[in-house]
Amino acid sequence: MTPVPDPGALVTELAGGSVRALARGLTWIEDGGPRAENLIERVYPQTGRAHVIGITGSPGSGKSTLVRALARAARARGKTVGVIAVDPTSPYSGGAILGDRIRMNDLALDPGVFIRSMATRGALGGLSRAAADAIDLMDAAGRDPIFVETVGVGQDEVEIASAAHSVVVVSVPGLGDDVQAIKAGVLEIADVHVVNKADREGADRTIADLRNMLMLAPMREGARMPPVLACVAAREEGIDALWDALAAHLDELKATGELERRRARIAHKRVLGIAHEVLARAVADPARGDTGPLLARVARRELSPHAAARALLATLPAATR
Repeated sequence: MTPVPDPGALVTELAGGSVRALARGLTWIEDGGPRAENLIERVYPQTGRAHVIGITGSPGSGKSTLVRALARAARARGKTVGVIAVDPTSPYSGGAILGDRIRMNDLALDPGVFIRSMATRGALGGLSRAAADAIDLMDAAGRDPIFVETVGVGQDEVEIASAAHSVVVVSVPGLGDDVQAIKAGVLEIADVHVVNKADREGADRTIADLRNMLMLAPMREGARMPPVLACVAAREEGIDALWDALAAHLDELKATGELERRRARIAHKRVLGIAHEVLARAVADPARGDTGPLLARVARRELSPHAAARALLATLPAATR
């Protein structure tokens, strides 16, 4: 039997850029539990160096092809890249369907690019619960930039703003509901808008529509209007301009202090999310004997849901609360 590595040794290997250690650590993260938590506790002080770029947009907009092109641009500039492709969950295995990994297959041959497909496993917003931990591991392993491609699920894509420093929202011409979906919520999270497949008919109108919407949208004081760029990712056209826009955005974040504010918001959202999961698991623990009778009282209208929730929380061990 192959011995299981010590978390401390794994962290040391990660810091040295070991691809094998990164792959093993990501498996631990996806499995969850105390081992994964121990690993993150050890690795977390070594993070905070990578530029995390979220790529989101509607299904069929070419997000995977765009990530592939951006990764190639990063490699041409001497960068060591991490890619987290959050795929839909397989209804049979519970794992990632791996569609994005297949579309980026040629990148997998490059040792300077590490791609990991992760299943959503029911997570809302197009992100896996383990994605933030995976970002930490790639960061600690020296991957910079780290691209996080979300599942294309429309309006719930705003969750990526809670994990990335820069967010690219991808649209394509010819999808009638695409701009409407952006108008409904995704518009506000974009730091850069990309109209992919810009060689299609209607691309100019899509670009114009986006720019008009951005001009009419309320802007925070001191905020700039996000650029709207045209790309044909399959032919890597427009990718250099997109790379330059992302680099300029990072420089702006640093110069204005917004990078630290974004990091604080990411940490806040992440901690609250973990606390919510810890409490939810503790309350739903099948070993508890009081949950069933309490819920039965709610069903009989003898106790309100709010009162029942407070009663459950009050009975949790102090270590959990």
